[in-house]
Amino acid sequence: MGISLKPKHLKRYKDIAALFMKYGNADLINAAGLENVILDEKKTDVTAEIEHLPDDLEALGPTFVKLGQFMSTRSDMLPQPYIDVLERLQDSVKPFPFETVKKIVDEEIGMRFSKAFQDFDEKPVGAASIGQVHKAILRDGRTVVVKVQRPDIRQQVLDDLDAILEIANFLQEHTESGKKFLVGTMIEEFRKSMLRELDYQNEAQNLKILAENLKRFKNITVPQPIEDYTTTRVLTMDFISGVKVTSISPLRTLEIDGDKLAESLFKAYLKQILIDGFYHSDPHPGNIFITNDNKIALLDLGMVGYISNDLQNDLLHILLALGDGRGDQVAEYSLKLSGKVNDNSAKNRKFKSSINELVSRQKTAMLLNLEIGRIILEITKLCGDNDMVLPNEFAMLGKTLLNLDKVGRTLDPEFNPNESIKRNADDLMKKKLLQMTSSKKAYDVLLDSKEFMEKLPSRVNTILDKLATNDLELKVKAFDEVYLMDGLQKIANRIALGLILAAAIVGAAIIMRVETSYTILGYPGVAMILFMIAILGGAILTYKIIVSDEKSVTKRD
Repeated sequence: MGISLKPKHLKRYKDIAALFMKYGNADLINAAGLENVILDEKKTDVTAEIEHLPDDLEALGPTFVKLGQFMSTRSDMLPQPYIDVLERLQDSVKPFPFETVKKIVDEEIGMRFSKAFQDFDEKPVGAASIGQVHKAILRDGRTVVVKVQRPDIRQQVLDDLDAILEIANFLQEHTESGKKFLVGTMIEEFRKSMLRELDYQNEAQNLKILAENLKRFKNITVPQPIEDYTTTRVLTMDFISGVKVTSISPLRTLEIDGDKLAESLFKAYLKQILIDGFYHSDPHPGNIFITNDNKIALLDLGMVGYISNDLQNDLLHILLALGDGRGDQVAEYSLKLSGKVNDNSAKNRKFKSSINELVSRQKTAMLLNLEIGRIILEITKLCGDNDMVLPNEFAMLGKTLLNLDKVGRTLDPEFNPNESIKRNADDLMKKKLLQMTSSKKAYDVLLDSKEFMEKLPSRVNTILDKLATNDLELKVKAFDEVYLMDGLQKIANRIALGLILAAAIVGAAIIMRVETSYTILGYPGVAMILFMIAILGGAILTYKIIVSDEKSVTKRD
């Protein structure tokens, strides 16, 4: 049964179907019932050269260019030749007329063009599929860049996304490949990303967040938006005077401190990904500038990535295991991400073997040939080969790090990202621990403890009332009053001990921020002592539960 064809999307159905037919996926078209919308297109040859794929996607418009760039991260879904050509997709098109630019700016900022700007270059600095950028000078003398969205682009993208999503949902429901890779869910994520990119106010907010997160990196700068001149379709921000990192002349290379810049950039991205959970996901060389004062500028934050705390922890484990050459742990955490950690099937055993081989090759490779991003994408591909699907964030991370590897080596040809991860491992772990013991976390614990203490009396009364009226039912092999009372006493003792340990942890977390002259390992001494007491008490309690209780049960049985 085919999909329900909407008349307004017929042209796009035809375009998508022809694309599948041309590049070797005719079976998907037949499964979706789209073969009839191709009309007189040639359907017999499916051996078209893959090299033409970027041109065909660019001809279909901005949505398909962005989709191609998005799919270039999914090495688990597409063969490597497709990935290679999709990575070459350029989001560069002819600019639209300056008169249209003036009209859009007038409408959006709510004042006449001539009153807002002292000067405005008619020739754009760059033109992409979503919008184009012009250099300008505000009335107060500040030099800025103004990004203006193309007219009617939003509706065009929405229509394209509706057609693509409808086909993707059908494939997810009715084809094995669609179910395996959750293509409908994946395209829905892509759709959300595109809608965020169409709203320049989101990008303005991204610029402010990233600048705040990276404020301690003195040699990294992020242009800030001019809020009074920023709307959904117009983004005005600071002008960054510099050149693309790939355009640095040999003479200029001697002037910059390339190794320190590369190290600082990589460290900043590790913080974004593993600590903040919010990162600039498109650090290709065109979006990274070297400023006139030899700093790194991060531009174009239309595309950002978000990583949950749980995924951050797993990614940190994988990166550290990769750095140390521990293939077994890389495989285990990859299986955890795919939801198959307890699956001991032949495919999973084959996957573990393949990961160990990959990590071993990486460990023995020459340092200058290491590419962390490429390795992560290879892990994604191995998962796909073994019927496992990793979160899309993992593939996006691989593409981000791959671009970062290239930028790092442009700044410093001897830069080794693997060694950078090792050097920064201690700092990353400290930040994760501080994040876990932040005041916000402490308040969460306090709130949970407060709720527990508030409900404890009523729960104890309920239990005692049921005991008094003989309504309390316990599933035991045999009734033993002495054993029962002993068990209840253990429960009460452990509840009390648990509350004391929780109080110690909360107290330590709160006073951790109080500077004192007495320190242990660089941290406030009293807080560290409380943590040690809590750890010791927790260890004793765990031992009692695991060992003593087990012996008691065994003896009773």
